[in-house]
Amino acid sequence: MSIKTTTIGAYPKPNYTPIRDWFLQDKSDEEKKQSKGLLSNWDPKSEDHKIYEEKDEEKEKLFLKAIEEVILDQTSSGIDIPTDGEVRRENYIFYQLRFFNGVSFEHLTTKSVRKGAFEATLPTITSKVSNKSLRLVDDWKSAQQFTDNPVKITIPGPMTITDSIADDYYNDPKKMGYDLALCISNEVKALSEAGCQYIQIDEPVFARKPEETHDYGMENLERAMHGILKETQRACHICCGYPNSLDSEHYKKADLDAYDKIADLVEDSSIDEVSLEDSHRPLDLKLLEKFKKTKVIMGLIDVAKSRMESVEEIQKRIREVLEHIDEERLIAAPDCGLGFFDRNQAKQKMQILSKAVKNH
Repeated sequence: MSIKTTTIGAYPKPNYTPIRDWFLQDKSDEEKKQSKGLLSNWDPKSEDHKIYEEKDEEKEKLFLKAIEEVILDQTSSGIDIPTDGEVRRENYIFYQLRFFNGVSFEHLTTKSVRKGAFEATLPTITSKVSNKSLRLVDDWKSAQQFTDNPVKITIPGPMTITDSIADDYYNDPKKMGYDLALCISNEVKALSEAGCQYIQIDEPVFARKPEETHDYGMENLERAMHGILKETQRACHICCGYPNSLDSEHYKKADLDAYDKIADLVEDSSIDEVSLEDSHRPLDLKLLEKFKKTKVIMGLIDVAKSRMESVEEIQKRIREVLEHIDEERLIAAPDCGLGFFDRNQAKQKMQILSKAVKNH
């Protein structure tokens, strides 16, 4: 059985895409270096979100063109399970919140996020959260039409949303996560029933807050996954933290032992695939032995560095990984989304990964 390849989420938007890129691809290198974090890149004064309410046929054509190109970039580079590149999203979390009741984008609050990694000005929950409308089925259908490969759809998880938004209503992250999980569950259930084969819920905050993950985070993630059909693969992405910009050397990541603290919890859950970061900060591979049934999406490409890995170094890491996990339960991927790169860099990274996997 050959090792499959996938991507994790974000991908550099083609420059004609009718929405701003939250990775600041339209900014200078100096402006990118001034970024305090991806959440802080969101511009509350931007009116990009109005595009979701408009029925502009010309803009929709541009979105579809961009999605088709992004998927072709991935599949032609050897990726088996592409994403839609999150092309339509102003921000990978706030995009989803646009379709929830109870979230105010006018009432803004500045708060510390990711256990003090940085501060950001955020939308605020002002009343009970519920679905305003379901969005992701349409996103999946618009992407799946361009490839025979199964397109994976990503969605932020309840605990990560809780850490990425201000709260003037619940005053209890577990209760807030409960209602967010119900909203997410409605989205992913509809996705699964529509035929989407791979659904990935992103919970990077699990690595930042392992104690809270045990207390209520995994419980709410299971609630969010409720209703997904058995034939749909349930993935959970848990990275250790993005830098502020490409090639940043110093930024606060999750603790080194974070994965170890939650591995048993993941293994005992309904998660089919767990996405772990290994390239930017190599793991103690004995961790993989804790996963007896869970597939591991292994981050073998560094998304924080412009340096191109060699095929040989990735092959060497794959051989080391396979000493601790069966080949049929290994999936190769970048550490996280590819949004910091330009498209040529992203394609080169994926081609190197695919070649390494094919010839390992």
